[in-house]
Amino acid sequence: MNTPYAYAAFFVAMWCSVCFLISLFSGWFTLSGRFKKQSEPYGETRSAGPFFYTVYMRYWGHYSSIIRMTSAEDALYLSILFLFRIGHPPLCIPWKEIQMRRTKFLWFRFVILTLGEQERIPMRISERMARKLGILERLPN
Repeated sequence: MNTPYAYAAFFVAMWCSVCFLISLFSGWFTLSGRFKKQSEPYGETRSAGPFFYTVYMRYWGHYSSIIRMTSAEDALYLSILFLFRIGHPPLCIPWKEIQMRRTKFLWFRFVILTLGEQERIPMRISERMARKLGILERLPN
């Protein structure tokens, strides 16, 4: 096998492995067991991302400028840019499966979404992103 082809194959294998491992550690893979997207968003939608937003998940997993979130009447829809999608199928998580609360760290304000009643995967987003998605309006007082 020619050396350039071997390097290319090694790079692709490593890329796929790292993307899949990130999905395992962050909890995305766990969520995909029950919440794989089956339909398009219903009703009025609001989207944020993928660029200029960072989303933090379980075990310090974070997705910076590669995640798109869409808030619809029926659910929260999540997807990752195509190049990073190995192990990250698009998700559709019904609102009844999401718990929400606010938190602060230093002078930054965040919203913590706990995804899945059974899975309980934490997702931390900026208050700015939550406002753009209309999630602040759904928060309990």
